Amino acid sequence: KSVIITCAVTGSIHTPTMSEFLPISPNEIAEGAIAAADAGASILHLHARNPDGSPTPSPDTFMEFLPRIKQSTEAVVNITTGGGHGMSLEERCAGALKASPEMTSLNMGSMNFGLFPILDKPFDWKHKWEPEYLEMTRDFIFRNTFKDIEWVLKELGEGHGVRFEFECYDMGHLYNLAHFVDRGLVKPPSYQRIFLCHFYEPQLN
Repeated sequence: KSVIITCAVTGSIHTPTMSEFLPISPNEIAEGAIAAADAGASILHLHARNPDGSPTPSPDTFMEFLPRIKQSTEAVVNITTGGGHGMSLEERCAGALKASPEMTSLNMGSMNFGLFPILDKPFDWKHKWEPEYLEMTRDFIFRNTFKDIEWVLKELGEGHGVRFEFECYDMGHLYNLAHFVDRGLVKPPSYQRIFLCHFYEPQLN
């Protein structure tokens, strides 16, 4: 069997206080991506960050590290269309529209995306934006409507020749993906990254 390893080098969930190893600057993101490829990652899932560590949709920031990664690795470059919490769909896709990468992520449904429980951890926050960013998710819906998904498939798929990593967080997202396959807007074979979370109570003797 073939194994495909995807590395999300910085993502948009973690904040600088959570880990001193979080890549933030374009140089750090490039170095992290290249190291991941050298270690065996086949796909590099990439977000961008502001100097204070907050997520940014800026195409200019993406272009500070994308060429170096592309020139230094043979890994597939996969730019986020999820962006960061609170960004519009157009902002989330700005980097990909600028770079026309081989692949982008594409979330297959709207969902509650609550990061606020992290606030229960005893962190001494480095930046004011961090707890505000996490608290905002208490009343936040990560929007990915059918219209949104159609727009991404048209603008990036048809317009830029992008292939997609379909991100499915629950069974409903798999049904949404099947819907787009049935309509001919997604043509198999495709790559799905499926997130499965299992919660259970341990049995105590």
